[in-house]
Amino acid sequence: MEEAKPRCLPTETAGFDAQTEEGFMSFRTVCIGWDSDEKLPWHVLADSIIEYSSSPVRIIPVKHYLSRRKEGSTEFSLSRFLTPWLCDYKGLALFLDCDMLVRFDINELFDLKDDTAVQVVQHDYIPKDTVKFYKNKQKAYRRKNWSSVMLFDCAQCTNLTPEYVEAASAMELHQFKWTDSIGSLPLEYNHLVGEYSLSTEAKVIHWTNGGPWLHKYQNSDYAEEWQIAKYDMMWFMDE
Repeated sequence: MEEAKPRCLPTETAGFDAQTEEGFMSFRTVCIGWDSDEKLPWHVLADSIIEYSSSPVRIIPVKHYLSRRKEGSTEFSLSRFLTPWLCDYKGLALFLDCDMLVRFDINELFDLKDDTAVQVVQHDYIPKDTVKFYKNKQKAYRRKNWSSVMLFDCAQCTNLTPEYVEAASAMELHQFKWTDSIGSLPLEYNHLVGEYSLSTEAKVIHWTNGGPWLHKYQNSDYAEEWQIAKYDMMWFMDE
């Protein structure tokens, strides 16, 4: 019997050559924060990225790689800033929180890259609630949620070393005191559910207060769309 072959190899796709460092680095790199309590939304988000992407994509889970104690609402609250280090300070890398859903080709966001060190959606809001998922306290601070979607030019972020991230305060990191080179992204690339009104233009849906995988938030905006994405990810043909 002839050996089964993959339907599509990376080396045959969109002119990429995975056998060279240049070709491998040209893959779109997306780092998604990993939390042991949020495994399901992590995989749904990853599947949505793959579903819509028109080119090869590397997806890297960002776990709590630090020796310092965990701070914030998620295990990756601080280790997200190791994204450039995880990419050997080369090329572009996109970081996303895991409580999201992508509705577009991720290449579109990479194509917005400018000459700054990092680009973010520059929210200016005060949270409506004082408590969010898993009864975590909802904190209001300057530049809140800027760090939930970050497009890094890794070569310009060499100061984000493991040693620096270990020592820096949470606010120093999340308020971007480590750089003066911050670019902007359109609002639709980080649509905050429960904070912003429903929008057909939203391209990255972000359940920042709690998502439909949790009973309390099962009727939140876009919940049905997330459930469809979940079942699409889990579906298989049983012959």
